[in-house]
Amino acid sequence: MYANARGRRVAAVGAIAAAGALVLASCGSAGSTEAAAANGAQAAGGAAQNYAAVIKGLDNPFFQTMKQGIDDQAKTSGATVTVQAANSITDTTGQADKLNGLAGQDFSCYIVNPISGTNLIQGLAKLSMMNKPVVNIDSPVDPTAAKSANVKLATYVGTDNREAGKMAGQRMTETLPSGGDVAAIGGIAGDVTSGARIEGFNQGIGKNVKVVQTVAADWDRQTALTAATNVLRAHPNLAGFFVANDDMGLGVARAVADAGKTGKIKVISVDGIKDALQAVKAGTLEATVAQYPYTIGQMGVEACQAATSGKTLPASVAAPVELVTKDTADKALASTPKPFGPYEDPYKALTQ
Repeated sequence: MYANARGRRVAAVGAIAAAGALVLASCGSAGSTEAAAANGAQAAGGAAQNYAAVIKGLDNPFFQTMKQGIDDQAKTSGATVTVQAANSITDTTGQADKLNGLAGQDFSCYIVNPISGTNLIQGLAKLSMMNKPVVNIDSPVDPTAAKSANVKLATYVGTDNREAGKMAGQRMTETLPSGGDVAAIGGIAGDVTSGARIEGFNQGIGKNVKVVQTVAADWDRQTALTAATNVLRAHPNLAGFFVANDDMGLGVARAVADAGKTGKIKVISVDGIKDALQAVKAGTLEATVAQYPYTIGQMGVEACQAATSGKTLPASVAAPVELVTKDTADKALASTPKPFGPYEDPYKALTQ
């Protein structure tokens, strides 16, 4: 989750792949950043590479890394990208206001990472009326709301969150060969990304692993610590936790440590932020299913490059995910914020 709040990462690619998003950075809080092209920011086909991105709050390391990927790809491609971010992972109205403001400016493509499936619909409808290409990254726009508002999305790129949860469930089952009771800690109640990850986890666990409680912790580390402490009191024989993002996962790991049960109670989370990779190496987290916000940000800019050059984009692209355990933690740390294994990037081919 969300990325870590999300709040990272968390929104399944298959079911809602046609959604669209815009990358953000706040003028007052997160700041607006631009990577200027040395040659006047012209794409290969002559279209100006002048993009806007609206993302979730930069109070979360997941989205900080996403912005880094956007900025780095802008520099590589010679584009100018204005990034605006919500003030926090729950600032739905503020994020919508940022998009509405950017929609009135002369950008050739928009990247959006909505906080909810519907909070950016009004601004996206304006962009669709102007035939501006919109690239949806990470968290999908709700397809039903998009259809009702005649929102057109050029492509979606993000994690297959059900698959990420399923990988975590399979790892939990391997780690608990005799089975056991586990709890699931989700993000914001009703959040699509969180729900998809937990659903995938339930699909991935074996018959001897039982989810005895599911609670929401708002993508927040301290809230997750408190929630996990309460769960441990209610279920003293708990064998594991699945946590929908790493920031909350680190809070849960702290609760487990406070109970004197590090290593005995397995904690598996999703995102792959650096602190979580280090925790996996140290053994305070059993594993993390790493998604790569840096790569998602890169792909978002590549998709805008392709769209403004008149290329036809795939409806959706699944961003890479990798299971990181103690055996692979060093490799993941050496490669972060990029994947340590190979992955497909169809947008890259369209920009060449």
